[in-house]
Amino acid sequence: MLARSEEGTKDGRGLSMFIYDKRQGGVDVRHIEHKLGIHGSPTCELTYKNAKAELCGSTRLGLIKYVMALMNGARLGIAAQSVGVEQEAYNEGLAYAKERQQFGDKIINFPAVYDMLSRMKAKLDAGRSLLYETAAYVDIYKCLEDIERDRKLTPEEKQELKKYQRLADAFTPLAKGMNSEYANQNAYDAISIHGGSGFIMEYKSQRLFRDARIFSIYEGTTQLQVVAAIRYITNGTMLNNIKDMLAGLEVSDSLKNLKARVEKLIPVYEEALNNVKALENQDAQDFLARRLYDMTAELVMSLLILRDATKAPELFEKSANVYVRMAEEDVLGKSAYIKAFQVEDLESFKANNEEVEA
Repeated sequence: MLARSEEGTKDGRGLSMFIYDKRQGGVDVRHIEHKLGIHGSPTCELTYKNAKAELCGSTRLGLIKYVMALMNGARLGIAAQSVGVEQEAYNEGLAYAKERQQFGDKIINFPAVYDMLSRMKAKLDAGRSLLYETAAYVDIYKCLEDIERDRKLTPEEKQELKKYQRLADAFTPLAKGMNSEYANQNAYDAISIHGGSGFIMEYKSQRLFRDARIFSIYEGTTQLQVVAAIRYITNGTMLNNIKDMLAGLEVSDSLKNLKARVEKLIPVYEEALNNVKALENQDAQDFLARRLYDMTAELVMSLLILRDATKAPELFEKSANVYVRMAEEDVLGKSAYIKAFQVEDLESFKANNEEVEA
């Protein structure tokens, strides 16, 4: 558990990590929370009264080192949970659309429905690609850390460790944030495909919708994933990663047009990034950070799904075709928003909220 160990402190640097043994008493479960979703995972409030605990590690590092290390692993786990729900929501929507008839035809043949399903599948496949890529970076640097416990790393290995740890730190908030949002979107769309039936408790889609909602909240909201990722975006790390990914990407002939479309988006993204930095206003940069985050993730996932579609076209070529078009639509729209943005615009947003409050 995390507790304040340093008297007179108020920030995270006064927190330390402790280990508590429940057999020693002093801690009681006050009550089990009644939650919107994830009912298979009980959550409770604990009360502590003269509970003995032992220091874990060093003082003052509880939050800034130990919890942050745990949270990165948890974020990757939630990205994986999210991909699972994305898949199941798509499965439920697809199965229902194949069975349900309206006006003498299966609803899967209606453009509004197959557009929704194709987008759900594209988000699922691109999100899974991002998850696996992030997990690979984590695996490599964790492996090198394990080797370092047994022997001294070579200079080349040390460079590899730094490289992949930096990549893991940059990609983890993208994988968690984007997949948790996609899980919510796919669960929402699965209910829409079901129509009124999706609102009935007997159908699985309502449970997926309720369960998915926590993914973009716990272990850091999507807004906090933006905060974690934005320094890698504004300092050019992610732009360089995207350019490196593009330079090393060999695609099949059928995908070359899609690769060219992604390539055209990169200068648009770079211009948007420079426009945000040129504002030289922290509030404005924070306000626009989510748009840069989304654009970054969508370009990365476009390149990853193109790579996967080249290796396994029977599995991913259709999703690549859909996802690149979605990314194109979003990147161009967000870049236009950023290009037209002025620092003075912040006042209208603040004023609007003040009016609502009044």
